[in-house]
Amino acid sequence: MAEPLKHLIGPQTVRDTANAVARAWPPFDRDRFLAEVLAEIDALELMQRGQCIADALTRHLPKDFTKAVTILQDCLPKPEHPGLNGWALLSFNQYVAAHGRGHLEVSLNLLKSLTPHFTGEFGIRPFIADEQDKALAIISRWVDDPNHHVRRLASEGTRPRLPWAMRLPALVKDPAPLLPILEALIDDGEDYVRRSVANSLNDIAKDHPDLVADFVERHRQQATKERLWLLKHASRTLVKKGHAKALANFGYAPVRDVTATLAVSQTEIVFPGELTFSIHLENGSENSVSVLIDYAIHHQKKDGSLSPKVFKGKSLQLAPGATHIVERRHAFRPITTRVYHPGRHRIEVLLNGASAAVADFLLAMPEKTAG
Repeated sequence: MAEPLKHLIGPQTVRDTANAVARAWPPFDRDRFLAEVLAEIDALELMQRGQCIADALTRHLPKDFTKAVTILQDCLPKPEHPGLNGWALLSFNQYVAAHGRGHLEVSLNLLKSLTPHFTGEFGIRPFIADEQDKALAIISRWVDDPNHHVRRLASEGTRPRLPWAMRLPALVKDPAPLLPILEALIDDGEDYVRRSVANSLNDIAKDHPDLVADFVERHRQQATKERLWLLKHASRTLVKKGHAKALANFGYAPVRDVTATLAVSQTEIVFPGELTFSIHLENGSENSVSVLIDYAIHHQKKDGSLSPKVFKGKSLQLAPGATHIVERRHAFRPITTRVYHPGRHRIEVLLNGASAAVADFLLAMPEKTAG
């Protein structure tokens, strides 16, 4: 069984933090800090554990924020001592986010120093939300930093919909201020940074699909292999949704002369079980055609309506007059991200994002597994 995520921050993390702060600032009441945090931490989840440590730091560090930041800065790894790294630094993010308002440059400088040893992406977001123009002006300078962790922070920390972090509503509404940062990093020498750029663009695509499709079109001209991968990864949500321009950007124009015949092996599946199906393709044109084959399962919701989820299939080049058969199995099994309901479901074949064939089937659920 996988170790619970909350154990990424445990009693040893608390002791390491106490030791680092006491070394950096001898007046620190190490024993009282430990007693307070260790009394609470076992009952908390991961992010709550970080916040518990941050709250204790608030009680025990100097009230002068700039002095407290100097102490935290001295807790980071240096040539003369190992310092704190990894999940121990989540609480520093949370402390700075809570108390750094009004100290923009000081706060961002600490997070910039911290990010090579963990990440500052959680801590910088309140500053972007509060002072977007000033914060982005500082963050934009990081795209030229020699440290790739700092460059990644410029793209990852500004993502409009960063998982596990506060959303940035102003950038969800208007992501234009992010584009210069992403353009500056699009050909970064580190895959770690390029992947972050792709994820930021994918975030933006959820609210501004045409903007990202246009961005990809502009930047795919004479693209390197690395940039092309980035642009494809940035377009993954658009491609799954069948966005016409996003598909066309990668050579998947609407298909007119390719037919798809869908065959399902059973009309009823008992949960847990699997649907076996095949797709027979035929190119009736005189030209070779690039075909992206996906499929959607339309799951029945509690109210009886159907909700589609697209699953990636395969891509191929179909020669004039050629046929091709794709065979797949789709499992229906307990997962934490979906509640299954018995009744009519549907499978839909998508060719270059457009519906090409459908078939209905029933999902039967024994009473003990229903819902």
